[in-house]
Amino acid sequence: MSQKILITNAKIENSELLLTTDFETDLGDFAATGQMLVDSDQLSFIYIIDKEDGYHYITIPAGTWSVIQEGLQAGLETFLANDGGKLKLDGFHSEMEYLIANITGNSNYGEEMVAKVEQVFAAPSA
Repeated sequence: MSQKILITNAKIENSELLLTTDFETDLGDFAATGQMLVDSDQLSFIYIIDKEDGYHYITIPAGTWSVIQEGLQAGLETFLANDGGKLKLDGFHSEMEYLIANITGNSNYGEEMVAKVEQVFAAPSA
């Protein structure tokens, strides 16, 4: 059975993008998959991590996106973090870039999701 892990905060610390959660577990038991999904109903990006008992879905709500955008622009490595440690989220940057490009102007994701993604992640004109 899959379990959701909610990101409660995003911050940049020591040249790393940290996605923090209150979920108490040993993050060393997990493996990053490098795969992401979109939950447009909840205005969230989802990063999939794997554990022996199945997949877990890291829910990344819109309230954290502006800090994530800063981390993406700076090319920082991204980690899931809790009080017990951290897990590098392999492929986070490339997956986010792909999803942002795919969502922008694409009404299949719903007007609210498209508008929010365009508002937060829109690249400034050169």
